[in-house]
Amino acid sequence: MNVTQAEFVISAVKPHQYPEDALPEIALAGRSNVGKSSLINKLIQRKNLARTSSQPGKTQQLNYYRINEKLYFVDFPGYGYAKVSKTQREQWGQMIETFLKDREPLKMVLLIIDVRHEPSKDDRLMFDWLKYYDIPTCIVITKADKIPRSKWEKHIKMVRETLGADPRHRFVLFSSETGLGRDELWAVILEAITEQAESL
Repeated sequence: MNVTQAEFVISAVKPHQYPEDALPEIALAGRSNVGKSSLINKLIQRKNLARTSSQPGKTQQLNYYRINEKLYFVDFPGYGYAKVSKTQREQWGQMIETFLKDREPLKMVLLIIDVRHEPSKDDRLMFDWLKYYDIPTCIVITKADKIPRSKWEKHIKMVRETLGADPRHRFVLFSSETGLGRDELWAVILEAITEQAESL
C-alpha cells in the first residue's frame, strides 16, 4: 500500500477519548520491546512516527495513528515488563480487555511475536482473549532478519504450536530492517477492513 498520509492522533486511556469517526481500526499487541513501533514505521515508511524506545514498558496508553484517512493503527501498551507494577499491569489488562470486547470499529488484531523466542505466558493469554472474543487475528512474527532463513519454518511452527493457533489464523513473517512481509501484511490488513465494509 502506498501511504501518503500518516499522523499520530491521540494517546487514549478511556473510551471517551477514542476517535469517533468510525474508521476501521487495526490494533497491535505484543510484549514490550517486541518491535511494534518499528513495525508501524516500516508499514507506513516513516522513520519515527511511532516512537521507538530503549525503555521497555514506556507506552502506557492506546496510541492512535490515522493512515491515509482510511484506517487507524492502535498501538497497545507492551506487556510483560517486570518493572511495571502489578496494579499498572492490571489496569492495562482491564483497558485492553474492555477495548477488545466493546470496540466496534476494531477489525483485526496483529499479535506481534519475536521470531527468536517462544511465545510467553502473556502472549498466550492475549491470544486466548482474541479467540474468546472471536476477533480476527494475524500473528506477525518479527525480527526475521535475526535468524537464518533456513530456520524460519521451524520457528513459525514453534510459535503456531505454542499459541495453539488453527488454520483460520494468518501468519506473516516480518522484518522491519529488510521490509520482508510488508506487502503481505498490508494485503491482510486491507482484506480485513474491506471484508468488514462489504458485509455492512
